[in-house]
Amino acid sequence: MRYRTLILVIIAGLFLIAGCRGTAPVYNVSDTTITNAQGERPGAEVMSQAIRDAGARLGWRMEEVEPGVMEGAIRVRDHTAVVEIPYSAGQYRIDYKDSTNLNHTNGEIHPNYNRWIENLDDQIRAELSRR
Repeated sequence: MRYRTLILVIIAGLFLIAGCRGTAPVYNVSDTTITNAQGERPGAEVMSQAIRDAGARLGWRMEEVEPGVMEGAIRVRDHTAVVEIPYSAGQYRIDYKDSTNLNHTNGEIHPNYNRWIENLDDQIRAELSRR
């Protein structure tokens, strides 16, 4: 019986440690240039639609806040991340704007935020490759 209790305590401790992963530097996607096989850049309208479609596939709410600037927000349980995505013909960036319950301080944030941004960036690239 003691052996079983000890195993349960160890497993619970591992889950607790895994849930407290700390923070990592905020990941922003710098100016990304996209070209097709012919070396041409997609137009701003194509960029806008690709960003919207990529966000929708991953559960982000995308809204054009001004021409050439999209704002994306995602909510996962009680965590929220908001990013700003400036774009133009064949170019975009993803910049941190705001968050809730992601421990953002001094340029550091919960590692899940960075994973969400990497996934969004990958999905935008995938959408653009389909066009």
